[in-house]
Amino acid sequence: MEAPVPISRSPSPWLFRYATLVALATLGLVCIGGLVTSKGVGMAVPDWPTSFGYGMFALPLSMWMTGGVFHEHTHRVWASGVGLLVVFLTRWTAGHASRKPLAWVGLIEVLGGLGLMGVNPLWKGEAHFLLGIGGVVLAAAAVGFRNAPAPVLSVRLAWAAFALVQLQGSLGGLRVVLDSWAIGGTTGGVVFGMIHGCLGQVFLVLVACLALSLSRWYPTWGRERSEVPGARWVFLGTALVFGQLLLGLWMRHQHAGLAIPDLPLAYGQWWPRTDAESLLRYASRREGVDVITALQVHMHMLHRINAVLALCSIVLAFRASRAHSRGHPLRRLGTAWLHLVTVQFGLGLLTVLTDRAADIATAHVAVGSLTLVAGCWFCWSVGAHRVHRRGPVTDIVSPSLPHTVPVR
Repeated sequence: MEAPVPISRSPSPWLFRYATLVALATLGLVCIGGLVTSKGVGMAVPDWPTSFGYGMFALPLSMWMTGGVFHEHTHRVWASGVGLLVVFLTRWTAGHASRKPLAWVGLIEVLGGLGLMGVNPLWKGEAHFLLGIGGVVLAAAAVGFRNAPAPVLSVRLAWAAFALVQLQGSLGGLRVVLDSWAIGGTTGGVVFGMIHGCLGQVFLVLVACLALSLSRWYPTWGRERSEVPGARWVFLGTALVFGQLLLGLWMRHQHAGLAIPDLPLAYGQWWPRTDAESLLRYASRREGVDVITALQVHMHMLHRINAVLALCSIVLAFRASRAHSRGHPLRRLGTAWLHLVTVQFGLGLLTVLTDRAADIATAHVAVGSLTLVAGCWFCWSVGAHRVHRRGPVTDIVSPSLPHTVPVR
């Protein structure tokens, strides 16, 4: 019989700090991805997982620092680092019992890489990618530290993050391999890029929720959410923020952020005309813009309207959160959410007025992601209070029993 592993009464503070580091690294990855799309350098490195035939981490610095290669290759290397962090976060969160499933996943990936190499020598790069991922997962499985798992909710979130980070990395690579800008014309490339960008936002929210579930405040915060006024505004505001991010993704991939250059009017009108003559006139007035389509104009206007609706919904959610006592977690969260959306609204205005300056546009992406995270935390607090009335999702240990269980 193997030695027992203690049940975790509460997550380690160092595990929470590590999860927070992973969440911050993911936010950085989202920002770099937004910068790559805004600058239109997503195909600056034409091959994957190699970079101009070199290994991802062996690209000469002289090639790395040229043009859009710097942004695109930095995005790849940073993404690899986030994937590495998530694998070991899963091992730490899920405890000693995670070694066996991790070993199986790593072994399957290694065998898959060897199989690709044997089937077609042209797939050597993809085979090395699978071998690298499998090697990292096997290394995590080999960590023999006999730690207890975190609470059940945290473990489930960790495994979800483990699966999603590998899916997201593969989608990013396929976008290069298949040269997605040419799949189904411009629309196909936009859709494929939007899926990758959308999953990036979902992954950020997932890791942020995992970090929250591992924090020392979460158990108390959960017990205090018995009543949440203004729930409809919380859900509506979060949905509008997510929709706003999707609209922003579409505009960046269509390079439609420059479709309308003025505020608060659009080409001097509340809703600009989109007949052929007007569109030609708009394009002729914009330096570096050859064509402006009616769809780009309408989507840009919808982005503006949705921004106002999201701001109004979050203001109403903030007012509802003030029904709680001063210092209550939900009141603080409502205040933080309002501050974030206000800054985001201002950055959106600056993005238009500065002709989509890269640093302003990247800050717009970053604050938008944080606004979505805050909204999802708020939705979590609203939707999960019934679960907490039935009992917290944690491992319950009787004080009269030994705090150990055998590991099978």
